Amino acid sequence: MKTWDAIIVGGGIIGLSLSLALRKRALRVLVVERGEPGREASYAAAGMLADCTFETPAALQPLATASAQMYPEFVHELEDESGMRVDLRSEGTILFPPAEHVHDRPGFRAADLLPAPLAELEPALADPGRPALYLRERSVDPRALVSAALKAAKHRGVDTSSADAVTTIDLADGHVIGVSTERTSFLAPMVINCAGAWSGQLPPYRFPARPVKGQMLAVAAPRRNLLRHVVRAPEVYLVPRSDGRVLIGSTLEEAGYDKRTDADTIHRLHRAAVCLVPELSEARILEDWAGLRPGTPDDLPILGATAIPGYYVATGHFRDGILLTPVTAHLMAQIVTGAEAEYDLAAFSPARFVVKAA
Repeated sequence: MKTWDAIIVGGGIIGLSLSLALRKRALRVLVVERGEPGREASYAAAGMLADCTFETPAALQPLATASAQMYPEFVHELEDESGMRVDLRSEGTILFPPAEHVHDRPGFRAADLLPAPLAELEPALADPGRPALYLRERSVDPRALVSAALKAAKHRGVDTSSADAVTTIDLADGHVIGVSTERTSFLAPMVINCAGAWSGQLPPYRFPARPVKGQMLAVAAPRRNLLRHVVRAPEVYLVPRSDGRVLIGSTLEEAGYDKRTDADTIHRLHRAAVCLVPELSEARILEDWAGLRPGTPDDLPILGATAIPGYYVATGHFRDGILLTPVTAHLMAQIVTGAEAEYDLAAFSPARFVVKAA
């Protein structure tokens, strides 16, 4: 029976990127995905690489900053390996923060104020009558990103199993020996749980990861360059793509595994977008959807080794899964191969939660 050095449970962008990092270290890797690779939270994300100190938990800031800095090289490698284009944009973000965040906030810098009048930066924006900041952030198209990662993984020799959910992490004498799925079993001495919103369901232990629903829509802008920057406000955010689409999002809902969209919610998001950019009233709605982000009780990821030898976890990235992908893959590959992680991951340790036996 075929064996692997490591099995990754979950074929989203975190799992696929980790598979590439492990292949660089010559490990034989299998990715097992319950559905179609990259079609859950990764597919639903907006792709804002938001490492802003106003919005990032303090414990997460070092990883967020490092990952944002890794992105150009990360994307370059994926594009080179896959032959596909990933829409990484570097025009920055215009942020309308809540009033309480504008002053007396750690990390506030005068350099973050708008480098030019708002009407020059984004002529299509209505005058919001409130302070705005400019952030040197990037954005990326997650669907293109995950497609490139999947193609690169296959090119690198990563094996995949799709449409077959893992049901248990298998142990012998207290050590990992592989996983069982609804159809079969796979053998490996190491398993990394990257199953996102489903990661807390796998026996023998259940981590406190849960789905947090987000509804979004995409429109075809009436003109291709309607927006240059990402625009983010408390009530809505707008993420332009290079092909003329604009993504509008998003909600935060505790709705279990329900991925249905609600017409009233989609209309509310659209109205909020039109208030910021009136020309979007002429935009054609292309699609709407909902995704399930993996949340945790403290809104921080779960990263690292568990108490079970050979069992690792990389989940709970909540709203920052796309942003944190490069640094997660890099650090988890270090941990899995026995190296010391470059950053202190104590705040993200699985041990901070009292896990429940299945």
